Amino acid sequence: AQLVESGGGLVQPGGSLRLSCVASGFTISSSIMRWYRQAPGKEREWVAAITRTGENTYYANSVKGRFTISRDNAKNTMYLQMSSLKPEDTAVYSCNADVGYWGQGTQVTVSS
Repeated sequence: AQLVESGGGLVQPGGSLRLSCVASGFTISSSIMRWYRQAPGKEREWVAAITRTGENTYYANSVKGRFTISRDNAKNTMYLQMSSLKPEDTAVYSCNADVGYWGQGTQVTVSS
């Protein structure tokens, strides 16, 4: 079983990116899913979470109002829509399933 993130890249401040997290080998519908990020020299930080049906979502204060977490259980995929990006959003973003799986991460760099 594994999680694979994609969609990272280099974007200018104020820009947008959409990250995807695709699961294989297990069904995400049974899992609370979360996004985390880790910037160079800093500890890993929780970013957002979504309940099994997608009914409820939760965000860190630092991204609230700018990021949107969503999921498509039929596609076994979770997403993170990031808007109004700031340089301090630069980090490796990883997805997590609460049954114990982590992705390898995707780099997001916000810079002019």
